[in-house]
Amino acid sequence: MASLADKIYLNSPHFFQGILISFYNYRAYKARYGKFYKDYLNEYKQSEKIKLNELLEIQDKKLVDLFNHAKNNSQFYYDLYKDIHLKEGSSLNDIEKLPIINKELLRKNISNISTIPKNQGVISKTGGTTGKSLEVIYTKKNLQERFAILDLFRNSHGYELGKKTAWFSGKNLLSKKDIKKNRFWKTDSFHNVRYYSTFHIHQKYLKFYIENLIRYKPEFMVGFPSTMYELAKYGIDNKISFPSGTIKAIFPTAETITQELRFVIESFFKTRLYNQYASSEGAPFIIECNHGRLHQDLRSGVFEVLDENNKPTNKGRLVVTSFTSYGTPLIRYDIGDVIELTNEKCTCGNSNPIVKSILGRISDYIYSEEMGKINLGNVSNCLKGVTGVIKFQVIQNVLHEIDIIIQTDESFKKKDELVLLRNFRYRLGNKLKINLIKSKNIHVEKSGKFRIVKNNLNL
Repeated sequence: MASLADKIYLNSPHFFQGILISFYNYRAYKARYGKFYKDYLNEYKQSEKIKLNELLEIQDKKLVDLFNHAKNNSQFYYDLYKDIHLKEGSSLNDIEKLPIINKELLRKNISNISTIPKNQGVISKTGGTTGKSLEVIYTKKNLQERFAILDLFRNSHGYELGKKTAWFSGKNLLSKKDIKKNRFWKTDSFHNVRYYSTFHIHQKYLKFYIENLIRYKPEFMVGFPSTMYELAKYGIDNKISFPSGTIKAIFPTAETITQELRFVIESFFKTRLYNQYASSEGAPFIIECNHGRLHQDLRSGVFEVLDENNKPTNKGRLVVTSFTSYGTPLIRYDIGDVIELTNEKCTCGNSNPIVKSILGRISDYIYSEEMGKINLGNVSNCLKGVTGVIKFQVIQNVLHEIDIIIQTDESFKKKDELVLLRNFRYRLGNKLKINLIKSKNIHVEKSGKFRIVKNNLNL
């Protein structure tokens, strides 16, 4: 049921809706950019060039501080750690003594995990694309620290708050009148941000998005890359020329970046995409530098990459400990993503270790008993050599069968169907049953995100 505020918003004129959005953002920015924000911004800026051994010393001390805070202020962690102690100088080596927790354990015990009441912090909710949403509490200081880290990253690529920005997020801001008028955006004129709906990325609407982006002339684009990809793909397919030099940088959020996705987005919008990794729960940051390399930010937390036996490996599931999660501590939290590390060094001057690739959520794969796990990148590459597919989604509900839902246009022919199935067979083997289902529209998640792969197995 819609709240009173939602009803007032949806029944207000278009111009007044923009004012309401500006007012909402004013309140949100007030919390994000409070009295601690500038101090954190300066602290992180000054320590950008420090050496790895100093970063590890900072990380070690922060780990002990977080551990003690959680143990002293959370009933859940007190019970979990009552026989465990960490001390400065050896905490990073001893972190494996701490039990690993996952999202379900966090969700079931959330009331005993949080260290402050909701009215003393800022509530953050995960999107729920992998199940029921999770609600965590940030301290006000931690929230401002996280935005300082994020803004420092974006500032390094030219962005500043107030510069004209196109934002693609999960906010459901449109009325029925907007849809009838082919108006798929709302503008916060005070903060110079235009929000584009990610719930209406349909072939018949995409030209209106692109035409408006060209007229609006944003300097930056932020948000779900799957939406930007659909727009870019449509623009390329329809030979639309996006004005060169308009967009200075693109900052994707929430979704995994594949090489194909990056190539298509950068080609159409004629600019660079700069990736960063964090999470609504409060995971530490991985950020892309000007040299195109992904760096762990050791000041924001601890990154462990573990195999199936919880032993360190170069490519495996990511377990994080976040130094900006004092309200709802995340310590050795199995976040459900997979990353690959490398020992290579970067010449940008940042000494933080390099991440070779972020491979996405563990659930973003198809499992074939014959071939093993086929990850998101390989699934998305099944469109190579295929024309006429507007959008597709792969769903696996049972072990021996998958559904491939495709949305096509008139150029999709029988030969394209055969190539598509052949590409999947090459990756999945011959034993898995494939159901090809044609659909007029494939829906996004309630959060506004679109998932190419939905694996509902409990493997």
